[in-house]
Amino acid sequence: MRIFRITFHNQGKVYQLHAEQVSQGDLYGFIEISGLLFNEHTTVVIDPAEERLKDEFAGTSRILVPMHAVIRIDEVEKRGQNMIFDVGDSSNVTPFPSFGPGPEK
Repeated sequence: MRIFRITFHNQGKVYQLHAEQVSQGDLYGFIEISGLLFNEHTTVVIDPAEERLKDEFAGTSRILVPMHAVIRIDEVEKRGQNMIFDVGDSSNVTPFPSFGPGPEK
């Protein structure tokens, strides 16, 4: 089984997910992610970030992520931990500029 680690921007945060399939989506400019992989909890310790991601993507068969939001896609040997990172001013990750409606003044 091939395992991919996908890192992308979403609403001011950086998501890192593991999936079985990554491909160009049917919609132009989107990456399709399907077969999300989550760790099965066999111990008492539960990661709250992993649980939050599991709840957020519960019942989702595929995710379409805009191509410009993707930071990196890696093919890895083992499934890792899914995470959400806060992007603060001290981070070296800069989101791609978007030209949506500006802040209201």
